[in-house]
Amino acid sequence: MTFRMSRVMACVAFAVLIGCEADMPLSEARDTYRLNVGGESVDQFDGKTFSPAEVEGALRRGRIDQIFGSNDPAIYQSYVEGPISVGRSVPEGSYSLTLHFAEPDDDVKAGDRVFAVAVEETQLLDALDVVLFRDGRARSALTVTLPNIEVTDGTLDVRLVPVKGQPILGALEIEPTRLLGEPDPSSLVWEDNFEGTELDLSSWNIERWEPRRVNDEDQAYTDNKENLRVEDGKLIIEAHRQVIEGASTYTSARITTQGKVDIQYGRIDVLARLPGGQGTWPAIWMLPSDPFKYASNCAEGERWQGVANCDAWPNSGEIDIMEHVGYQMNHVHATVHTKAGYWVNWEQRKGRIVAAPVDQSFNDYSLVWGPDRIDAYMNGTHYFRYQKPTDADWTAWPFDHPFHLILNVAVGGAWGRAGGPIDDSIFPVRMEIEHARVYRHEDVSSTEALQKVAGG
Repeated sequence: MTFRMSRVMACVAFAVLIGCEADMPLSEARDTYRLNVGGESVDQFDGKTFSPAEVEGALRRGRIDQIFGSNDPAIYQSYVEGPISVGRSVPEGSYSLTLHFAEPDDDVKAGDRVFAVAVEETQLLDALDVVLFRDGRARSALTVTLPNIEVTDGTLDVRLVPVKGQPILGALEIEPTRLLGEPDPSSLVWEDNFEGTELDLSSWNIERWEPRRVNDEDQAYTDNKENLRVEDGKLIIEAHRQVIEGASTYTSARITTQGKVDIQYGRIDVLARLPGGQGTWPAIWMLPSDPFKYASNCAEGERWQGVANCDAWPNSGEIDIMEHVGYQMNHVHATVHTKAGYWVNWEQRKGRIVAAPVDQSFNDYSLVWGPDRIDAYMNGTHYFRYQKPTDADWTAWPFDHPFHLILNVAVGGAWGRAGGPIDDSIFPVRMEIEHARVYRHEDVSSTEALQKVAGG
């Protein structure tokens, strides 16, 4: 077989690479509570059960026949509607709360149904819009995770407060805070701590793109120092605005590890501070190092990104470790894209966590990728999982070949402008990266990993 050897390829044994998921002694371990507020007891794809729960304030109950975008449609199919209150007795301590929704009515548009979410008498979300949050689509699964909730009175209380229309809710999970553990240092196979004054070109490629090549993005990607540089122990990707002949133009940067640090299975950690402001769209993500692996109509080696008649995307897959759009500050997204599940068929799998100000401090964005599961974390809190479906072929699981890391800051684009026009007053804005790291299982040597990935 033909194979282009990368400088580093990490093949990781999934069961161990997560590390120790705990922030408490084992003797203090607490249960996870899975509640199907909309209906009867249902089992998840992974065998875990959502039990029925009592709610106050429900004006009606309903059922959705078909759910898009989830391996677990049953927890979204039944729902309650109204100014809902749910209380659950739990031991005192720290929890993350995950809410599950799907808009039942195809006629409801973004802005028609908006509600606030209060937990423990603190309003954590001011304007949850299920249709807007799920890209304008009804009957699509939406999960929202709220971390670091402190319970001091033995009951975790959740209230949905109408802003416009009536709230809805399908299910919720109350999980004790169990943070992603620190990996074994000996499992580190590659890192960049961005020391020195220049980007390490033995690990990174700098891409140069014209505006609107993909996603209708407004920026050009350049290799200019104002857009891309290493300084004070950090990688800086900085977006700028210029006015040329009376019109705004934007520049930014995008770098990849393709062909230099290619990864098949592993743990990826990136410590970053994100830009804020409407129109920003930073991302930490992965694409296949051989984009033509599952393509059916592309010429090998052709320019494929942004080409309508080449199906390398989504066929060969995409993994989004972190995306953030500035019109929804502090909402962080993780997504996988496949032929069976992407925006065209509304089946893309995605998760959302709402956390501390992402533009004020550095946060850890982590991905754990194994042969049959992908998990995303922010600051150690788990908020997204994609499990390989039973008997899945490449259309649902193209994640069986090497991918590479991408760091970029887009400006505008279809998603970046979805909340309104770009705010030109915010520029320049930057994403700062303190480090990027890839880990493998400590019992798998680099040579063995390379041989396994190469088919040796």
